[in-house]
Amino acid sequence: GTHITQHRAVRGTSRTRTWKPQRRVTCRVPCTLGQAMASLRQVFGAAAASVFPVSFAVMAATDDSQAIRSQPVKHPKRVAIVGATGAVGEELLNVLRQRQFPMSEIRLYASARSAGKVVPSPLGMLEIEEFSVDKARNSDVVFFATNTAHAQANVPLIAQRSKVSGLFGWFGFTSEGPLVVDNSKAFRYSPDVPLVVPEVNGEEALKAVKRGQRIIANPNCTTAIAALVLWPLHQRYGLEQVVMSTYQAASGAGGPGMDELTSGTAWQLKTGHIPPHHVFPHPLPFNVIPQIDVFCENGYTKEEMKVVWETRKIFGLAKPEDLALSCTAVRIPTLRAHAEAITIETELPCPPEEAMAILAKAEGVTLRDDVTQTPAILPMPLTATGEYNIEVGRIRRSEVFGDTGLDFFVCGDQLLRGAALNAVLVAEKALL
Repeated sequence: GTHITQHRAVRGTSRTRTWKPQRRVTCRVPCTLGQAMASLRQVFGAAAASVFPVSFAVMAATDDSQAIRSQPVKHPKRVAIVGATGAVGEELLNVLRQRQFPMSEIRLYASARSAGKVVPSPLGMLEIEEFSVDKARNSDVVFFATNTAHAQANVPLIAQRSKVSGLFGWFGFTSEGPLVVDNSKAFRYSPDVPLVVPEVNGEEALKAVKRGQRIIANPNCTTAIAALVLWPLHQRYGLEQVVMSTYQAASGAGGPGMDELTSGTAWQLKTGHIPPHHVFPHPLPFNVIPQIDVFCENGYTKEEMKVVWETRKIFGLAKPEDLALSCTAVRIPTLRAHAEAITIETELPCPPEEAMAILAKAEGVTLRDDVTQTPAILPMPLTATGEYNIEVGRIRRSEVFGDTGLDFFVCGDQLLRGAALNAVLVAEKALL
């Protein structure tokens, strides 16, 4: 029952034609608008975009309770996911659907081993394609979810400017490459590449695109989760010191990490013996491992130093003395959602009740803090898994720093909030 309006320029004037559908269409099987548009494209080809100018930003809401209003991206985009069959790649596809990201096309790329598989998408069933730079460049937005070496080799080639064809190319004109949101650590520390958590420094994504930067880095998932809580407290009280211990799920090592945990747990329960391990440096079932990534010369691991370096960059703090931060990262035998115990010292007094009120209103944060209930309401991997918001609770006055200190506990789904959702939010901010 909607009207379809087409604007057409005729001899320097703008003429508008409006058609009202003559009949409604009823499908014999359940059919989403995305699937319907995909079918129309098969019939009408490229002309479908002009004949049926539907923006997927205004599709009917999905039945997923996590779907929230999308940022107003101006025009439907040609979207690609590189690493589409990995844990983060699969989450990216889900988030694009839930947030109704406006897409005229979506392409899914992976290794030759995965090519040919058919998966559901917001635009109907799609076949996984083997990745190539040339294919990915034929997009407006590319979400990169592969390892660091692969990203270093390919992301700059995808994002670079290219010579246009025809007469304008003869005169030396070039066109910009697609926007690439990279989930690896390849470009996080490059001074000209913004490192973005949209709720903290989302304007940096838009500024970067306006000045011609086509690569934006996604932070480490542990950093992204912590930043959502630390930033509003920093704005109100000023952070002096942060001491953090993280409790990171097996899925931080992707699908292979989850597989090793589940198979190893079954092995140990069946045989009573410690299982073999390949993904983690020690067996993870019924164990905790105080090592994630390799050790640095200062005795910290790279995972721990990522939190230090990235938090300062995201907060716009140029000098180490601007924020003293220390982290101990521990792998624990849970499948999903990272947890963090954080202690802060602030410049100004930070009463726990006031801090709770601030965090209750903070974007991307859910307050779960009521120890008077039985059982107590607390942030946990069990409740944070699958949620867009991170959870914070156990907020209390620090016995070490007194009135200028707080202790609290944070938990967030690192595959979703710490990686896939953050990447989509970055793209939305950059394309406003």
